[in-house]
Amino acid sequence: MSLYIISDLHLALFPGADKPMDPFGPRWTDHVSRLEKAWNEEIGGEDTVILGGDLSWGLKLSEAQTDLDWIHARPGKKILLKGNHDLWWNGITKLNAMYEDMHFLQNDHVHREGVYICGSRGWLTPDNDDFTPEDEKIYRRELLRLENSLREARTAREEEGDDPIIAVLHYPPVSDIRRFSGFQQLFEDYGVKDVYYGHIHGEEGFEKAIKGEYHGVTYHLTSLDYLNCRPMKIK
Repeated sequence: MSLYIISDLHLALFPGADKPMDPFGPRWTDHVSRLEKAWNEEIGGEDTVILGGDLSWGLKLSEAQTDLDWIHARPGKKILLKGNHDLWWNGITKLNAMYEDMHFLQNDHVHREGVYICGSRGWLTPDNDDFTPEDEKIYRRELLRLENSLREARTAREEEGDDPIIAVLHYPPVSDIRRFSGFQQLFEDYGVKDVYYGHIHGEEGFEKAIKGEYHGVTYHLTSLDYLNCRPMKIK
């Protein structure tokens, strides 16, 4: 049994959808078919796949369900997090009653494949040039959600054993690698050694994004285009 991750599926399989990703560059060409092929080749029914947000372009659940059904049809168990484009994501209890093999993670954690998986959507961080007072409110809320997830996992870890805690965000944990955010502080406070995130696209974005070890925490970019449509195995 293995653990995989990929973010930013940007599915639009529902009737009337008009959200082609090809205009965003060759890495997005035929991305759904390429992802399906790689997923089916690599992942088995007993494996677990983390999906780090921006899953469906649907504006409401009735639209997004076509895309969620596509995810459901893929092999393995799935853990889903919310991205900034997942406008259909409402009512966590209802979402978690929809599929036996899919857990929508919000304010909680999941223990799978020898790791405690925590996370939240995240948001723009104060070091971003576009950060506004409205962003400050959302940023503070996402910090609370992340800490709720981490706190729950730490409690479970203290009771159950010594497995590591990993964290997943949709947004990068900091915009400028020379700066430091509240998300990064939480990772250090809770002993997280590996963090996975998406949201960043394009060669320029990939070059500037935080990757590798900073302050004892290793950061991994998992956007679909960065991973060339192939889920990344978490060791």
